[in-house]
Amino acid sequence: MRPKGVLTVGFALFVCLASGQAALASTTGTEAGPTPTATPTATKTVTPTPTPTSGADNNDPPNQVEGPQVSTLAAPGFQLPFPCGQSWNGNNSGSSAHRSYEIDFNRGSTPNADLGDTVVAAAAGTVVISAHQGSVNGYGNLVKIDHGGGWTSFYAHLNSRAVAAGAKVTQGQKIGAVGNTSKPGNGISPHLHFEVRQGSSYPSNIRKAVFNGVTFGYPNQTLTSKNCGGGGGGNPHTAASVCGSGYKVIDSAALGTAGKVYLLFNSAKGQNCVATIKATSLGKATAASAYLEVKGKTRVSDTGNFTYFAGPVRASAADKCVKWGGKAGTATYNSPFEHCS
Repeated sequence: MRPKGVLTVGFALFVCLASGQAALASTTGTEAGPTPTATPTATKTVTPTPTPTSGADNNDPPNQVEGPQVSTLAAPGFQLPFPCGQSWNGNNSGSSAHRSYEIDFNRGSTPNADLGDTVVAAAAGTVVISAHQGSVNGYGNLVKIDHGGGWTSFYAHLNSRAVAAGAKVTQGQKIGAVGNTSKPGNGISPHLHFEVRQGSSYPSNIRKAVFNGVTFGYPNQTLTSKNCGGGGGGNPHTAASVCGSGYKVIDSAALGTAGKVYLLFNSAKGQNCVATIKATSLGKATAASAYLEVKGKTRVSDTGNFTYFAGPVRASAADKCVKWGGKAGTATYNSPFEHCS
């Protein structure tokens, strides 16, 4: 957990008798602990800590590099930020420093049991911050990943960082190790502080964490990681994340090795959705398509060259038969009229 803390403001006015001039100095923080007198030195492999912009919230530090421009606003298909098969307990309520849906992760039975454990990227993206935050805030060693479409993830208090700002990372790739770094004077036990954000205006941009398509069970839950990419890449999007909240997969069909097309249904809206999720040539614009046809109505299609997925295509289809399908690479799937109720 991040330490319990309160906002502290130091204010001192010193009058220079020789010149008659005055200087004003103030320091603002969000984590508990005495006001630091020096900023810790960042590791040699990363860009030094950026200076926060005037008026910016210290817990929303400026990026060191710009993230990618991605047209989709769909949430990435996040997985737990730990290697495949590991079980970790997430705690949202254990620190007064928390805001909204931030999570602290531990798995060991003693305070230092997790120190040095591997932390991996919850989804693919571009590292936009890799730096020790020093006296700026209580994050300590921080890695921030931009996933495109306004979505970012934060990994704080790391013992070490394995990636530099500007690096492209894949889901499941190691980005650092669990630690207890913070601002000088803060004594915290090792843990991973994890956040998902969308857009700007901290802290209102903090979003509920969703792992493997399921929202984290706030305030406390133990989960087993399905982040099984092993750093070898993987599509950061799922059919559920592409179609949106409330849609559940009811059918799917493989498109050779190039991808898979999914049929989903939202019972609250009475709508079907189809999305084609690529498995090869990820990040490259290649031909793909998705379509949905409600019996008696005009077919809705999304066809073109896409980097990760085609779709979503949606249509109201409660108690009506549908045809659905798609294409990735040279493989195509076309269903008969089915799922009539």
